Amino acid sequence: MSVLVNKNSKIIVQGFTGSEGSFHAGQMIDYGTQVVGGVTPGKGGTSHLDKPVFNTVEEAVNQTGADTSIIFVPPPFAGDAIMEAAEAGIQVIVCITEGIPVADMVKVKAYLSDKTCRLIGPNCPGIITADEAKVGIMPGFIFKKGNIGIVSKSGTLTYEAVDQVVKAGMGVTTAIGIGGDPIIGTSMKQAVELLMNDKDTHGIVMIGEIGGGMEAEAARYIKAEGTKPVVGFIAGETAPAGRTMGHAGAIVGGDEDTASAKKAIMRDCGIHVVDSPAGIGSKMIEILG
Repeated sequence: MSVLVNKNSKIIVQGFTGSEGSFHAGQMIDYGTQVVGGVTPGKGGTSHLDKPVFNTVEEAVNQTGADTSIIFVPPPFAGDAIMEAAEAGIQVIVCITEGIPVADMVKVKAYLSDKTCRLIGPNCPGIITADEAKVGIMPGFIFKKGNIGIVSKSGTLTYEAVDQVVKAGMGVTTAIGIGGDPIIGTSMKQAVELLMNDKDTHGIVMIGEIGGGMEAEAARYIKAEGTKPVVGFIAGETAPAGRTMGHAGAIVGGDEDTASAKKAIMRDCGIHVVDSPAGIGSKMIEILG
C-alpha cells in the first residue's frame, strides 16, 4: 500500500520545459514514475523528454488522464498554477516552489476549500512512495520499500530519516515533505493521519521544527486516535527567539512554538522523541523490536 501516489499515478509537470522542471522530471522518469506529460504555456504541441507538452493543465488532463501534478513554476505565478491544477481536476498537487507570496497562498487556500484535491507544499521536497513513484526532488536512490512512513517539514532531515530507516533494515512506505511555509496545503496532522490509515505502514517518523502549532496538533491527534508508534524530532533547539531559521514558517511566536515546548507536548502525547536526528533509526528499531 501507499498514500497519495503510487505506480499507477499519472503525473504531469507544470513548468515542464524550464531548467528545474526538466532536471527533476528526468529524475522522476528515471525512478520509474509515470510522467505522462507537462505544461508550458505557448509550447503546446511540442515534445520534451519524449513526453507531450500542453498549453494548459486542462488540455493535459483531457489528453493523458493525469491525476497528479508537480509544480516548478516561479513564485509570482505558482499560486495561479496550483489553482489551475485544481480547476482541471488534478487530485494530488505537489508544489515545490519556494517564496510564493503569503497573500497568494491565502487566496489559494480559500480557493481549494471546496475542492476535492490535496495540495502538498509549497516549498516542499515532494512525495516518494518507495520503488513506485517519486513526485518531487528527493534523492530516490536512498529509498527502499518497507513499512515506515515519514512526515517532515524539512527536506534535508527527511533524507536523513529515510537513510537511517533503510540502513536499519525497515524501509519506507511513503515519505511526505509537507513544506515549511506559513501557509501550506496539507498539515502535519493530516499527513500523519494518512499514514495511520495505511495498513502497510507499521510506524511513523514525524519531523518538525520551531514555529507554528502543527506539531502540537498532530501530537494531540496521535494521543487521541493513533494506532501506531511514532518517533518524533524537532529541529531548531538552539534557534534564537524571533528569528526565522531557514523556512519562512520557522519562527517562534508563542510559548508552544519553541523546540523544547513542542518536544514536551509530543512526549506527553506518547510520541517517542529523540533529541538528535541520528537517533531516529535506532529508536524505531527499539520500538518495533
